[in-house]
Amino acid sequence: MQRKGGRGGGRHDVETVLDELYATPPPGFVSRREELAAEAKAAGRVEDARRIRAARRPTLAAWAANLLWRAQPDESQRFLELGRALREAYRTLDAAGISELSAQRRSVVSALSQQAARLAREAGHRLSDSAQQDVEATLRAVLADPEAADRWAGGRLEGALTPPSEFPFGSAPTPGLPQRPTRPAATPPAPRKGTKDELAERRRERQERLARAHEAAEAAAQRLRRQRADQADADALLQRARERHEEAGQQVSAAEQQLHQARQELQRADRERREAEERHQAVTDALARAEREAREAAQEVKRLAPRGSRSGPS
Repeated sequence: MQRKGGRGGGRHDVETVLDELYATPPPGFVSRREELAAEAKAAGRVEDARRIRAARRPTLAAWAANLLWRAQPDESQRFLELGRALREAYRTLDAAGISELSAQRRSVVSALSQQAARLAREAGHRLSDSAQQDVEATLRAVLADPEAADRWAGGRLEGALTPPSEFPFGSAPTPGLPQRPTRPAATPPAPRKGTKDELAERRRERQERLARAHEAAEAAAQRLRRQRADQADADALLQRARERHEEAGQQVSAAEQQLHQARQELQRADRERREAEERHQAVTDALARAEREAREAAQEVKRLAPRGSRSGPS
């Protein structure tokens, strides 16, 4: 027996329901929320119904970001890896890594925001310029802030995320300036046991994340090129379709004009046919009367003529 209040199997059910709800386009969110809450309440899952009703409708930009996470899971994971690599580079003041990853960040954010816009458009909702900017801001926040990354990975954003003014571990190191505070010339302290191994391990992990981020950036750039080519093809198809539509409209207009003229001609022909039929009937009736009168006249002549007149004069 299923327990009330979202426990056990009910908890799994309500999480699935919430995921479905946040995949619903914003215009239909409230009605779908009420429908799902009513179903949960009717099933005796009162706490689940409360949680569902507490869900807030996402903005169009937040919904598009959620849609991107669900529709592109592999690319989204690589994007999270890029964020971890960037934050680690800032934390360790890795100037080369920051410079390289920052260049990738711009292209990847642009490519993913374009994908989000395309997914929203395919779902029937075109993003405005403002909504598109909110999607980009959300993606930048995901790169800079681990908490923002976790919220995006939950797939239930309600509003756009705001990136910090700078990465949480400081600004990028300025080339030519010392990267760390200089120590006075003195005998350095003896390294602790395992410090070199830890540094080597961190370096190896950073290189791995950097490699994955490279792959993500290249894949995003390739997708962007493909999407631009697809957009060009779509524009050409749309132009041809509009031309065909205009040509078909002209043909319909001409056909309608011809149909109108043909109907007028049909009406004239119909009148002429009725008049000819009436005239034909009148002539037929007159002929029948004339024939009848001729027969009657002949019979009258025959009746009145003397019998001897048949043999002719003597």
